[in-house]
Order: sequence, then structure tokens, then C-alpha cells
Amino acid sequence: MSIHQPPGGQPLRSIDALVEAGLAAPDKRDALRKVAERYAVSLTPAIAGLIDPADPADPIARQFVPDAAELQTLPQELSDPIGDDAHSPVEGVVHRYPDRALLKLVHACPVYCRFCFRREMVGPGGDALTGHKLDAALAYLAARPEIWEVIMTGGDPFILSARRVREVARRLAAIPQIKVARWHTRVPMVDPGRITPDYARALRMPGKASYIAIHANHPREFSEAARTAIATLADAGHVLLGQSVLLKGVNADVGTLSALMRAFVENRIKPYYLHHPDLAPGTAHFRLTLAEGQALVKSLRGNLSGLCQPTYILDIPGGAGKVPVGPAFLSPCEAPGAEALAEDRQGGLHRYPPA
Repeated sequence: MSIHQPPGGQPLRSIDALVEAGLAAPDKRDALRKVAERYAVSLTPAIAGLIDPADPADPIARQFVPDAAELQTLPQELSDPIGDDAHSPVEGVVHRYPDRALLKLVHACPVYCRFCFRREMVGPGGDALTGHKLDAALAYLAARPEIWEVIMTGGDPFILSARRVREVARRLAAIPQIKVARWHTRVPMVDPGRITPDYARALRMPGKASYIAIHANHPREFSEAARTAIATLADAGHVLLGQSVLLKGVNADVGTLSALMRAFVENRIKPYYLHHPDLAPGTAHFRLTLAEGQALVKSLRGNLSGLCQPTYILDIPGGAGKVPVGPAFLSPCEAPGAEALAEDRQGGLHRYPPA
């Protein structure tokens, strides 16, 4: 694989920069500029360096390099596919479930995933949640005794400085009913140099359980620098969870998905959610059917350690929330003396007796 870095080691934030770096074809420049006019573009040096420009189907490029297919919006696709706005009582807070709430600290990311479900809301220039807006969001959380967990998201909250995350952590730690803090990020994979021991300490909330959900979709994202960043977070006492999106052309095959889940576990990250792609505008080329996804997830069971098993999740369009849609291994049985048929990993069926 050809490894290279962008000129000057700077993020690639324009189609011209992608063409110059050899990551986009010159004859596609005009079409891709139309994509960039609608959706944000940014590739960090760490991500650009993982792409093989000689491979037209490179799975890292597919995640981050714009594609003209993004200009095709299907009727069922939604600008707010999981209904954040309908559950946002104050700016920066999404309160969809009784015992937990999202705190959207920023609207920008170090990279912009081409399948992002918030792609209509994130991008450079978006305001961070600061000042009176942050005060109002924290006041909302403090006034709800049912909120047990707060999930920091955005954008990517790890683009904030250590000083800023330390301030947020301190203020959340002062809310007694909040017992769990969870940060969602791609930074350890896409900009691993940001994760220093001081940064890892800044994320801690005294007296609270601290979780970090790290998003990765392909085993190649686990570079040596990424592994070092992950170890820094784990060694600081954070519990690490893995999140992935099942993406056609990236990880929608048994071999890649298995290697991805093993890479998580080898790096002290417990696979948590494997998301079915959301109905975000211009993302149809990433989606596969639920039945195809279920078959892939079913293939993991029994062939990979239980530590490597994520929950296959569908976020119901419109804001009704997440539901597990993993494959079933039990089916009803009408035979005498049996309550159900249990399917083993080879496809064999076994009667299970009634209680």
C-alpha cells in the first residue's frame, strides 16, 4: 500500500487539495465541488496517510473522500434522520430516553464521514456550546433527577482543548444525579496525536464512571499511532466501547467485520453498537438491507469470541429511538414437549423444553 502525507501535514479541506494529494481524480473535480458545496470535507493527515490512492475501492477513502453519489437524495432520506430536533428541549441537549441525554458540545469534526447522520448539521464554522448556551444546557440536566448518564457528542467533542473538556467535566461532576459520563469520538483513530496523558486525565469526572465510545469502521484504522492513543485513554482509567456503522464497500463482509471486532478487543475496547446506516441524505450507496446485515452479524456468533459481539442496532427514523435488530436464534415450536427451536452456529435446530 502506498502511504503518503498531505503537503505540509495539514488537513485536506477542499476538492483541489484532494486532487493535489492524489486522492481524487482531476476529471471528477467539478462534480465533487458540488458535493463539497453541500457537505463538509476534511481529512486529517493520519487518515490521508492510510489511503491507498491506487485502489479505487479503498475502504478508508470510501469513508472520507467525497463521492458524486452524495448528490442523489432518495425520497425516504431525511435531513434529521433520527429526530434530534424533536427531542431537543434546549440548544445542545437531546433528551430522547428518560435516564440519559446527549450534550452536543460542538458542531465540527476533525474529519467528515461521508455517511454521517448529522451531515446536514455539522461542519466548520458551527458554534461551540459556550457561555450562556452551555449554562442553559447544564441547568436543564441539573433540573432533571431522572438523568443518570450524559453523553458528550457533536460533532466530535475531542476537538476541544484539554482546558475546555476539563471545565465541562468539572461542571457535570457537580450534578449529583449524573453518575455516568460517556464521550463519543473518532479522534483516537483520525487525529491520534491529540490524545496525550493530560488530555486523557482532563476527561475524567471525579466520582463518576467514565466511558469513551470510539468510532472505527475498518481494521486498518488501528494504526500504531491510534493504538497508542487508545492505550493512553485506557491507562487513564476510562472504560472503552466500540461503535461502528455497517457500510457497503467498507466492512460489509465477514472477514473485514471479524477483523474489526477483534481489533477493538485487542485494544481493550468492548464492541458496543454496530449501527445500520441511517437514512441521511445522499448515503444510499453505503446502505445494505436489514436482512443482509442480520446475516453478517449472525456469522459472527460462534465464530468469534463473545467479547467481539456488538449489538446490531437500528435507529428508527423520525426519533423513536434505537432498537436491536440482530438475528434470531430461537423460533416457535409446536412439537410436544418443546417450547422453542434453538439454532446453533452450524444451522442445526434443537428442541428446547418448556419451563
